[in-house]
Order: sequence, then C-alpha cells, then structure tokens
Amino acid sequence: MSVLGLGACGGAKEGLPPVPRVAQVDLPRFMGDWYVIASIPSFLEKDTYDAVESYAPRPDGRIQTTFRYRQGGHEQPIKTMHPIGTVKPGTGNALWDMQFFWPIQAEYVISYLNDDYSQTIVARNARDLVWIMARTPSIPEADYQAHLARIKAMGYDTGQLRKVPHLDR
Repeated sequence: MSVLGLGACGGAKEGLPPVPRVAQVDLPRFMGDWYVIASIPSFLEKDTYDAVESYAPRPDGRIQTTFRYRQGGHEQPIKTMHPIGTVKPGTGNALWDMQFFWPIQAEYVISYLNDDYSQTIVARNARDLVWIMARTPSIPEADYQAHLARIKAMGYDTGQLRKVPHLDR
C-alpha cells in the first residue's frame, strides 16, 4: 500500500462527500501482511513490483507499518519504508494517520473490508490515492471488478489504477 503519499491529511475532494469507511475494524485481525493488488499510486509507487504492506501493534498503541517493494522489476532489490499508523479515536479503528516522517501525516481510510479480512480497500478523501489489498498476491477477477465498482462509486478515476505485479517466490 501503500505509500500513502507524502501530503498532509486532506478533506474531501470538492463537491464530493467523504469516502465511506467501515463501521468497525478488529485491529488484531487486520494486522499482518497485505499484498497490494492495485493502486492509484503515489509518486514513490509508480513502478513497484511485489508490494506488501505489513502491520504490527506497537507497545504505545500505534501501528508499526512496513512497506516492502521492488522498484522497476521482480529482480530488483527489496526496498522498505516504515511509517507509523495512529488510529483516530471514535472512528471504529477505520481512520488512521500514517506518518512517514515528522510532521507529515497522511490520511488512511479503510473504506472496504470483507467479512473474513482477506481483502480491503484503503482510500483518501482527496481521491488522489487508493489501494486494493489482499492477504494473497492475487484475487479472483470478479472480486477485482467489484472493487473497481466500489472505487468508482467513491468518485475515483479508475482509469488511473495500476495492477501491481507479484511474483510467487
């Protein structure tokens, strides 16, 4: 995922309501590895391969995030980023701030999460970035198409989505 851009939290895109967010996220179930299936990428993600975002609880209550990816091809070395997530109180654990470096925080909205916690959509109210993620490196085409419809209904230009290539290793 997802490098959540390096812009500050933004409000909803002009003329559009805020993106939906799930009512409740069970944080322990959400922790672990998520493969980035597709995204409207940040400038750092434009040519990523094998992208995986991992979440782990920190003793201070925040979320340690590790974003692993290869830039430019499957044979490139693995790069990592380590933003810290902070869940906003009163949001059912579905709205986070991600901090890549101080003082910049990026909005992270868990907009869709299926019942078995195997697929999710992370969005932003600015409609500039979005990620489809799953617990596996690929998902059925019908699921992908359903996610595209969800993202389009949120007000995104789905023509900007890029599928992230994954190589089983």
